Amino acid sequence: MLRQLALLTAGLAVLAAAAGPPAAAAGPGRPVHVTKDLAYAPAEPAGTQGHLLDLYVPRTGRPAPLVVFTHGSGWLADNGRDGADRVAARLNPHGYAVAGVAVRASSQARFPAQLHDIKAAIRWLRAHAAEYHLDPDRIAVMGESSGGWATTMAAVTGDVPELEGDVGMTGPSSAVQAAVPFYAPSDLLQMDAHMLDGCAPFNEAFGLTACHADPKSPESLLLGCPLPECAPEKAAAANPLSYMGDRRPVPPFLILHGRQDTFVPYHQSRLLYDALAAAGAEARFLTFPHAAHGTYLEMLSDPATRRDAREESTRAGHRTKPRPATPTWGTVVSFLDRHLRS
Repeated sequence: MLRQLALLTAGLAVLAAAAGPPAAAAGPGRPVHVTKDLAYAPAEPAGTQGHLLDLYVPRTGRPAPLVVFTHGSGWLADNGRDGADRVAARLNPHGYAVAGVAVRASSQARFPAQLHDIKAAIRWLRAHAAEYHLDPDRIAVMGESSGGWATTMAAVTGDVPELEGDVGMTGPSSAVQAAVPFYAPSDLLQMDAHMLDGCAPFNEAFGLTACHADPKSPESLLLGCPLPECAPEKAAAANPLSYMGDRRPVPPFLILHGRQDTFVPYHQSRLLYDALAAAGAEARFLTFPHAAHGTYLEMLSDPATRRDAREESTRAGHRTKPRPATPTWGTVVSFLDRHLRS
């Protein structure tokens, strides 16, 4: 566990160095108001950061649409606010507010606590929208890795009563209007069959021997039981794919995943995209043949990482064939504009 946290910290440092310092203002004449350490629910356990969020709000004439961002950690750390400043530096100039949201680590609470946390944060932000100059009717959610899982889970379970939990304030809607998951798990039980290099890089990074099925894997720790031994319904409850269909409303998705991902196999996003298509939902899927795990910043800025990228889309059951793409932050902004500003 300590080894993995150290690896994650080192990885974040590399990303921070590559991305550079966050912008101090959202474009000419548009300063950003930053508010940190806002508690959307009491700390649990006391003294932890899993119920805190940071806000980056551009000064605009009208309430700003909001992107709720949460960072990944394999559910091992309550570090969801990490990287939100860099996402804000890209989105604030276009008039979008960004909330960096932390959820509890698996060592602090088992699933479904993490889903309840992200929903509680969305409800809190919606309830306090007027105070922070946010538009409560225009909220998107974005995240990478386990943060992408939280993104997807929140998007496909909006306002489902039995999944709301009792964290923080209740009452406001937890539904979102768009979702942007980067390399997110979507079916925990299908991960091992599609891992690259026989799962050796993943095992080495996490100090495991049996890949995601290992009793000490991030997924097993999240559920509180070795993944293959968990009751089938327990694992299914943590799978976003379990909540597709049944005419449940699903917001539009922009999905991004690299084929060289040795932590979360590319197949996981393919499963998500196919399920959205089958449900008649709207989705865009960006595939990065040369991208590895943890490259959510580079996917939108680094020529080597996004080389040979392809995009496909689906809407109302009609799918397009993959076509060449050059993804940038403008791609994300245009997606948000379409679904939050129309």
